[in-house]
Amino acid sequence: MKIDVLTLFPEMFDGVFGASILGKAKEKGIVSLEAINFRAYSGNKHNTVDDYPYGGGGGMVLKPEPVFAAVEDLKIDENVRPRVILMCPQGSQFTQQKAEELAKEQHLVLICGHYEGYDERIREHLVTDELSIGDYVLTGGEVPAMVVIDSVVRLLQGVLGNETSAVTDSYSTGLLEHPHYTRPAEFRGWGVPDVLISGHHANIEVWRREQSLLRTLQRRPDLLKQAELTDKERKWLAAKKRQETHNQGE
Repeated sequence: MKIDVLTLFPEMFDGVFGASILGKAKEKGIVSLEAINFRAYSGNKHNTVDDYPYGGGGGMVLKPEPVFAAVEDLKIDENVRPRVILMCPQGSQFTQQKAEELAKEQHLVLICGHYEGYDERIREHLVTDELSIGDYVLTGGEVPAMVVIDSVVRLLQGVLGNETSAVTDSYSTGLLEHPHYTRPAEFRGWGVPDVLISGHHANIEVWRREQSLLRTLQRRPDLLKQAELTDKERKWLAAKKRQETHNQGE
C-alpha cells in the first residue's frame, strides 16, 4: 500500500512513520509512507497557501491551487485510482469498518488542512472521502491523519505478528473486546478466572464471547443494535440486563 499525506507540517510525521508498528511495516516494504509539504506547490513567491474568504468573515481559507497541484504531482499508478481523503470536522465519522474498507485500497492520499477551512472546490472536484475522528475541533488535520493511518496499516497482512489480533480487536467484531490476563496467575490477591487456565479451549471461547457481550452491554450498549447476535445470545443479554436493573433497584 502507498500512503501520501499532504500537510504544511511534514516534520510532525517523522517519529510516527519511523516507530512502532508503522516503522516495522515500512521496513518490511508492506507500506510506503510519505509526508509532502504542499506549500511547495503554492505557485507564488511568498509561498502563500491561504487567503481571505469571499463574502467576508473571520479566519483564512486554504486555496485550491496548491492542494490540486500537490495531488496531481503524486506518483500514481495509471491502473490504480487513489482514495483522496480530506480530514475535516464535517466528514463522516471514522470507524473500524471504514478502516477495514480503506485497508483494501492500494493508494491513499490524506489531506491535512488548517485555518478556517478548505476552498469548497477541493471538496467538490478533488476528494473522494471526507473523514472526521470525532465531534471536536483540532488545530489541523495531522493528528486525525495519523489516527487513520495507524488504524489502516495495522490491518494489512504481515504487519502484526499475530494475524488474529486485528480480527479480535474491539469494534472489529461489532463488540468491545473481552478482558485479557497474563502472568502471574495471582497478583496482590487478585486471581485470573479459572476458565482461562483450565486448558479447555471451547469453554474459554464461550467465556470470552460472553464477556465481550457483557462489556459491550455495560459500556457501549448502542453497539448491540447492529451487532450480529444469535437468538441465544440475545436472550442471554436480556437476562443480564434484567439482572443489572434488579441489582440497581435494590
